[in-house]
Amino acid sequence: MPVLYLTEADVAQVLTMDLALDAVSTAFRKLALEEAVNIPRQRCQTDQVMLHVLPAAAKTLGAIGFKAYTTSKHGAQFQVVLFDPTQGGISVVLEADLLGQFRTGAASGIATKKLARPDAASVGCFGTGKQARTQLLAICKVRAVKKVHVYSRDAARRSAFATQLAQEMGVEVFPVEKPEDAAKGLDILVTATNSRDPVLFGEWVSPGQHINLIGSNFIGKAEADIAVFRKATVVTVDSKEQAKAEAGDFVTALNAGMLHWSDILELAPLLVGRYPGREMPEDVTVFKSLGLGIEDIALAVRVVELARQQGIGREIL
Repeated sequence: MPVLYLTEADVAQVLTMDLALDAVSTAFRKLALEEAVNIPRQRCQTDQVMLHVLPAAAKTLGAIGFKAYTTSKHGAQFQVVLFDPTQGGISVVLEADLLGQFRTGAASGIATKKLARPDAASVGCFGTGKQARTQLLAICKVRAVKKVHVYSRDAARRSAFATQLAQEMGVEVFPVEKPEDAAKGLDILVTATNSRDPVLFGEWVSPGQHINLIGSNFIGKAEADIAVFRKATVVTVDSKEQAKAEAGDFVTALNAGMLHWSDILELAPLLVGRYPGREMPEDVTVFKSLGLGIEDIALAVRVVELARQQGIGREIL
């Protein structure tokens, strides 16, 4: 069976945030309706390389496959492998760095659309990397954002990031010198860092904010301190099963008895109305994103459809 191979450049030709939002939203709804299976991330390693694998399947999407990526001191490499959903056998291999950025951004966009106040118009972002970019692209698709404050420790980098994103999104983006200025008084907050220790503190959180925590998927890392959860009215996560192994942000609050697993809601059933979500304008809502294989697989299927229609990619044996 010929296998379609798509490079990062191929994926970039067809991938948009609108496509990602639609595909990832569909994936969550399939989970809520029990029409999809998501297996939490599995990891193994040598002394130099760690392998991460995220399998998933959704019969009604015609999708079964996995994302696999390696991390080492040389960086990270990402691939998605899709199988023929009726006969088995590999049908597509995609390079998946950009795809992963967009699906992660889309998940936060979907959570923000559900949980942020309808009139939310300002965003604070911690981090100025690739993931921070797609977080902001998604949020600006679901809310009428007028201004963004961005913070990172590198002044030159945050200035360049602000200039780039202002041009790309058509909104005012301000680099700020103090981390609290990326949080205080803003409507939507995003943490997209690689920090092991909290970058967002509860003393900066005010009533009515929605917070997306997306930077960590290791149990030993946390971007938010315990006081954030003290102020939170609604706490959601993409997968509670995966969160028990990966959500370092929850650990301190859980250990202190401030947060309980029974209090944490999964996003998929929330989206289909099984839980109320935000009930009052002053509620503080939190979405903890870990990144699910079903998001990758659902978006990859849509990318492949468009690539085939446009004759993009090459066949390999």
